Amino acid sequence: MAELDKDQERTEEATPKRREEARDQGQVAKSREVASVAILSACLIYFYFGADSFIHQLMDFMKNSFTELRNTTVTAENIQSILFSCGFRVLYLMAPLMLTICIASILANVAQVGFKITPKAIEPKFSKIDPIKGFGRLFSRQSLVELIKSILKMCIIGFVAYLTVKRELAGIIPLVNQSTWSIVSYIAKTSFKILLTTCWVLIILAVMDYLYQKWDHEKNLKMSRQEIKDENKQTEGDPIIKARIRRLQREMARKRMMANVPKADVIITNPTHLAIALKYDQDTMAAPTVVAKGAGYVAEKIRELAKESGIPLVENKPLAQVLYKMVEVSETIPDSLYKAVAEILAYVYSLKEG
Repeated sequence: MAELDKDQERTEEATPKRREEARDQGQVAKSREVASVAILSACLIYFYFGADSFIHQLMDFMKNSFTELRNTTVTAENIQSILFSCGFRVLYLMAPLMLTICIASILANVAQVGFKITPKAIEPKFSKIDPIKGFGRLFSRQSLVELIKSILKMCIIGFVAYLTVKRELAGIIPLVNQSTWSIVSYIAKTSFKILLTTCWVLIILAVMDYLYQKWDHEKNLKMSRQEIKDENKQTEGDPIIKARIRRLQREMARKRMMANVPKADVIITNPTHLAIALKYDQDTMAAPTVVAKGAGYVAEKIRELAKESGIPLVENKPLAQVLYKMVEVSETIPDSLYKAVAEILAYVYSLKEG
């Protein structure tokens, strides 16, 4: 029982098949903080380079809207067209910013998990609306971690904002005598400083959160030894059946090899441990070919078949060892052995002629 419990512990790294199945179900190592900081960074970059244009477009929009409304009588008949016109202008004004946010969000997610459409991840599941399971998820370890991260992030951002505002306090009092545009400009610059500093802090938090999500994802993907065995059985088949198939294949290959022994010209032996059957046909073969070989019991069977078929047996221990190690069945001998094999074949041919 102790061994069974130990085997069930998830201590093994996930297999590629397990990772692919988890990915198909939408289970990937992804941090929401990375997407958040990517959107914030994209917005800062957008306003840094396009703030003047955005403000002027906004002022023009408000000026034109108020001018048109002053010169237009609002009635039940034209209210729809007025709202539609204002909505279209707002959409036109906000379109570049929204497009920037969308691109940043997509790139942040693709950078983390790659691009793949997973229909299973968006399939409706009744377990997600189960109040009992929902209550359990509310007090799960993941929820606790997210709560701690949110509190930590709020504290850090609040502290950074406090330090930034504290450094700018000296410039707030002179604003009393400044123009409206100067006050707005100062507030905008101070806000940008707060957001920029916050962005750097959030980048560090996002990297730490991604590393944690990666570690937690790998931990959840770990498998027990039994799970790996079951997966191997599903993908590759039962090891017992596979071993039996390999054994049958070896037996069939051995039978085919034994059928070639009577066709050989000579059997080179070691003298009892090894046996290599050679055949040479100058019309169809470029060099002598090994048609059968074996050691131990197989070598004994080759010798027996050779005696029954009248195939000469030649004892040459060094040559037999080299042929057994270097040449596989149905392969021709290497150039370095031409001379030694030719002498043996010449001897065999002379015996046949005699």
